[in-house]
Amino acid sequence: MGESVIIGGENYGQGSSREHAAINPMYLGVKCVIAKSIARIHKGNLVNHGVIPMLFENPAVYDSVDLGDVLEFRRLTEQLPERRVTVHNATKHFDFDVLLDLTENELEVVLAGGQLRFLKKQLAEAEGARP
Repeated sequence: MGESVIIGGENYGQGSSREHAAINPMYLGVKCVIAKSIARIHKGNLVNHGVIPMLFENPAVYDSVDLGDVLEFRRLTEQLPERRVTVHNATKHFDFDVLLDLTENELEVVLAGGQLRFLKKQLAEAEGARP
């Protein structure tokens, strides 16, 4: 709980256009999804709930990650704006890169922790800017 990552194959989230498919991982503390590819609507729902959607740069790495592997994200917030993150598999002692196919707005939402937190931050900034 609170330290989980979902590893998915091709078209992760297909048929999961409902928000509940992203709400449950959020409540379980899933921080990101790393997949070979992610269904478009599901990707949007993940972003809205503050779960970072990531794609294996090399899809073959998928076969090298097993249940129970400990994955480390060093300097994650520093790497996110570059749309490329290096992940360290501490269990098997190798690094791999993941890509973020996110717009500027989606990146801001993810960095804020989800759409509700993003909007709350925008409202607070707007209130602070008023005379």
